[in-house]
Amino acid sequence: MSCCAPGSQASLEMMQAAHTVPSTEELLLASRDLGEGRRQLELSVPAVHCGSCISSVEQALRELPVVERARVNLSTRRVSIVWRERGTEAFDPRELVSAIWKKTGYEAHLFSSEAEGDDQLKSQLLRGVAVTGFAAANIMLLSVSVWSGAEAATRDLFHWISAMIAAPALIYGGRFFYISAWNVLKQGRTNMDVPIALAITLSYAVSLWETIHHGEHAWFDATASLLFFLLIGRTLDHMMRDRARAAIVGLARLSPRGAMVLLEDGGREYRPVDEIRPGDRIAVAAGDRLPVDGVVRAGASDLDVSIINGEAVPRHVEVGAAVQAGTMNLTGSLTIEATATARNSFLAEIIGLMEAAEGGRAHYRRIADRAAQIYAPAVHLLAILTFLGWGIFGGDWKQALLIAIAVLIITCPCALGLAVPVVQVVAAGRLFQDGIMVKDGSAMERLAEIDTVVFDKTGTLTLGRPQLMRSTGSAADMALAAAIAGHSRHPLSQALASAFPGSASDVETVEEISGQGMIAICKQGTYRLGRRNFACPGSSASADDGYSEVVLSHDGMELAAFFFEDTVRPGAVTAVTLLRQQGFLMSVLSGDRKAVVARFAEKLGLTDWKAELTPIGKCEALQSFAEQGHRCLMVGDGINDAPALRAAHVSMAPATAADIGRQAADFVFTHEALDAVPSAIMISRRAGRLIMENFALAIGYNCLAVPIAIAGYATPLIAAIAMSTSSIVVVANALRLRAFGHPSGEGEDVAPRAPATLLGKAHTA
Repeated sequence: MSCCAPGSQASLEMMQAAHTVPSTEELLLASRDLGEGRRQLELSVPAVHCGSCISSVEQALRELPVVERARVNLSTRRVSIVWRERGTEAFDPRELVSAIWKKTGYEAHLFSSEAEGDDQLKSQLLRGVAVTGFAAANIMLLSVSVWSGAEAATRDLFHWISAMIAAPALIYGGRFFYISAWNVLKQGRTNMDVPIALAITLSYAVSLWETIHHGEHAWFDATASLLFFLLIGRTLDHMMRDRARAAIVGLARLSPRGAMVLLEDGGREYRPVDEIRPGDRIAVAAGDRLPVDGVVRAGASDLDVSIINGEAVPRHVEVGAAVQAGTMNLTGSLTIEATATARNSFLAEIIGLMEAAEGGRAHYRRIADRAAQIYAPAVHLLAILTFLGWGIFGGDWKQALLIAIAVLIITCPCALGLAVPVVQVVAAGRLFQDGIMVKDGSAMERLAEIDTVVFDKTGTLTLGRPQLMRSTGSAADMALAAAIAGHSRHPLSQALASAFPGSASDVETVEEISGQGMIAICKQGTYRLGRRNFACPGSSASADDGYSEVVLSHDGMELAAFFFEDTVRPGAVTAVTLLRQQGFLMSVLSGDRKAVVARFAEKLGLTDWKAELTPIGKCEALQSFAEQGHRCLMVGDGINDAPALRAAHVSMAPATAADIGRQAADFVFTHEALDAVPSAIMISRRAGRLIMENFALAIGYNCLAVPIAIAGYATPLIAAIAMSTSSIVVVANALRLRAFGHPSGEGEDVAPRAPATLLGKAHTA
């Protein structure tokens, strides 16, 4: 059944005349059947930019009886909608687009990575900042002469020049606020852009009136400066959200566009990945990524499965082995039988986890967004009451208008708008001094709230570089093994070769057996180097003591054995000790073997750990922490860590991490030492306090300045000066963060806010 009002068809036709609306067929094709009469559709809503926008869009959709769930992702500016068909008449998904347009004034259309990849908004905002900054600087120079007591003719000339400079800045830079304000006003709502639009328009209009009538004062500088500061804040916020979207886009690129499908008649046909169905047989050459989940039906090869377990060591697969989409085929050719479509593959599930986690994070409300919900209507009401009061009781409606404008200007939320972004910019610079890059300003707020630190092992607590710990055998055998290992690019082989540099032997030929080891032919005979059961067939496997073992044999007899362990990241012990002293809870979540993780955790003194976890398992572990009331910092590096990095309350990765891991993380530290973790926590805590101080300054300023403006003691000029002063005070307060020191392991700056008992000491495989 259609759920919109009887005039919905007419409204759809009006929308199509105003802007491009996808057809019913396009929307149904883009939607996904969830079964039981339920469908899911994702729409792009590019105009969404704040918490108020999110609430408006979600509320507009939830008012439709057929809609079960609507959730806006602020970073990707997409809304995910689930609806259920009711009755015999099919629901027209264009009514979803209509509901968003009618209730919020925002356009919605189908998401296109190519279209949104060419994001024009950022460049428009940057140009707006440049135009308003240029205008503000020049008008301020002219204003100095006016304030210095210029003669009437000179003053009028400078006012006219200022008016001509401010006009294009008002139109070009103010359009972001005008469009937003007009859209919400059409729907009978208000937001923070409405008082901004009123203030800059009225201040320019009154200034122009004063200029025409040779008035002594004009306030063009207040108009341009206000626009400049507000556009800086909006541009920084947009750039941070744009970076946050990169992880999901990068992960989606791991899926190939298509694959070669083997036909029943022996032929081959290239098909787009979306057209591959369960049961199709697919040829995967060495160097290609698997397009869908499947089972190996022919061939053997090594797969780079770091997307699954984060480990550098490839996994050997043969006939009958299950394989996942997104993994890289390294050595041999494979024929796999698809067991799932691309939409239901392992890679799609990881992307879904990241989008779900990011969507949940989109509901995170900054204090400024929450304040704006009552700030805008309060300012409007205050200005109207001031205008009516002075007009009715004072009798001078021009004076009443000037006082109302002064109230609008003096209460303009410039200081409130700067309270968060200016601290984030200064804090980001301070973090950069310590080799830490922050990709999302709100991440610092979340980092200040954590009480638990969760580490991945390989590549995070370690460097992902195996090193030889001990060996058995003669010097000659060790040299021979190193010479043979030099013919392979396997991480363990390279570690063995580097442990005995300069080793040489009369090796004639070397053959590498995928996933097993190498066979070398020398004058003395045939040697094998690799797994124990490969080098010494029939021998019993040694107990797993947490080391990676490589064996050299001659005619099946063991000559030497080498035991490797990952290299501990510099500063890991110090960072763990410091965090423990400050009362943080810590855990290790790893995809590595149980014995390896247990040995490494014991070395660092960590008692809570989980091993052999998939990306989904790591997300479930983080969810378990969250259900216990913990707020976790996840520190990881691999592709397999990307969903967990997104799902955690806040996340961090080293610069050596996989591209997807770096993009998914909120923080990236550029040096090897792990002391970046306590350093980032300390600076974020300090930044959080400065943000609260800035809000207190902004609120205190309004409490002091508003009564003065209402009483008529503040002209628009004084109001503009007061407004600018409040902004300067907020900026100056934020700059105090530059002098903040490095964590020393003492004080409350890195102490968790709510220490709690760890969720358990069970060692889970």
